[in-house]
Amino acid sequence: MDDADIVQRIRELTEQEHALERGHVGQGLSPEELERLRAAEVALDQCWDLLRQRRARRDAGQNPDEATVRSEGIVERYEQ
Repeated sequence: MDDADIVQRIRELTEQEHALERGHVGQGLSPEELERLRAAEVALDQCWDLLRQRRARRDAGQNPDEATVRSEGIVERYEQ
């Protein structure tokens, strides 16, 4: 997966997240929708992390293709 693929995936996940939120303004999400929203949020964090890793590796003269997707447990503990 190259940078363009990751950016496209970020766009798709963001749209999915926004569609869930827009579709339920003033209402609560069902348990299934909450799970989909949570999964999209985690996948977004993983994509952003992977993109940052790739850019950092490239800037350091390393192979960006050696960047790996980090687990939910790692990316969800990052300070923002």
